[in-house]
Amino acid sequence: MSQEIPPGNLLPSQIRYLGIDPGLNRTGYALIERTARGPVLREGGVIQSTKGRSLHHRILEIGTGLREVLQELKPEAVAVEQVFSHVRNVQSSLLLAQARGAILMTIAEASVPLIQYSPTQIKRLLTGSGRAPKEQMQHAIRAELRLAELPEPHDVADASAVALCLYHSIRFAA
Repeated sequence: MSQEIPPGNLLPSQIRYLGIDPGLNRTGYALIERTARGPVLREGGVIQSTKGRSLHHRILEIGTGLREVLQELKPEAVAVEQVFSHVRNVQSSLLLAQARGAILMTIAEASVPLIQYSPTQIKRLLTGSGRAPKEQMQHAIRAELRLAELPEPHDVADASAVALCLYHSIRFAA
């Protein structure tokens, strides 16, 4: 999967990609920049919602937090992991889908190009196998970003994987 995005006044070496790993408790984000040496992790973090608050207030916290991240980091494109649901965890999947709704709305509000990836696509793009185990994914993220250690918490590492997929999927128009 690739998307063509015109670079405008930006040189390809200045392009910034934001990866998002959605969650109701913690939404991870990672900003990767295209450089002459390859992808560089510029920033990563989490947007936390307050446990114990009502669902609509938690969704508001996620949307507001992401709005601040988008305004501060100014990515040229954003990628979000799609909901992966198990029949056993229907309630968790529904809550995650609501958090993703806040995320998608906030990205649309900011008019930033968006690409969504399934967990299988992320694994395939980074390792060559859609069934790659967690350890293989962690090694791919660390190696690709030339990091001594995997970003913590795991939400940031997962968001880094999403951002790397975007980094490798986008081709720039001349």
